[in-house]
Amino acid sequence: MPRLYLIRHGEPAATWGAHPDPGLSALGHAQAEAVAARLAQTGARNLISSPLARCQETAGPSAGRLAQAPLIERRVAEIHVAAGVEDMRSWLTQVMSGTWRDAIIDPVLRDWRHQIGQALLALQEDTLVFSHFVAINAAVGLATQSDRVTVFKPGHASVTILSHDGQGLRLETLGDEAAIVLT
Repeated sequence: MPRLYLIRHGEPAATWGAHPDPGLSALGHAQAEAVAARLAQTGARNLISSPLARCQETAGPSAGRLAQAPLIERRVAEIHVAAGVEDMRSWLTQVMSGTWRDAIIDPVLRDWRHQIGQALLALQEDTLVFSHFVAINAAVGLATQSDRVTVFKPGHASVTILSHDGQGLRLETLGDEAAIVLT
């Protein structure tokens, strides 16, 4: 059974919604180095990353240790903001406090959650997966059969471990948690 190490990106240089694709802050770069040292102990030889800069920069030190670039996987990217949303923070706060069945969750987001699960189930070897808060929660929700959007609060550079048997995801270990800050 492959083990999947879901790593939330390090601290970004800008808050959510303030910049379309921020990289990492100085602390975020330090977190990426620290998590790379920790991940080296796993033996995982493959890595994938969200296409967003903060995930790719978090993956950088691990990629360097493995002497390979991460495969970019759009299905583990950040949550898609619904069309026509003007107040992104209010929208995200409402989404995160609800369930995947709520009216605010449109079919595109439900499909996005499904695609995250499909992307992870397609991985046949132990893999490092650099992703985002809501995407990691979507995967954990699928593994635990929870319909809540926020199952837990993964901190920056936290590592959540899942496995799978080809049919369904299984939760091995939740990553370290932190407070949610959208400001």
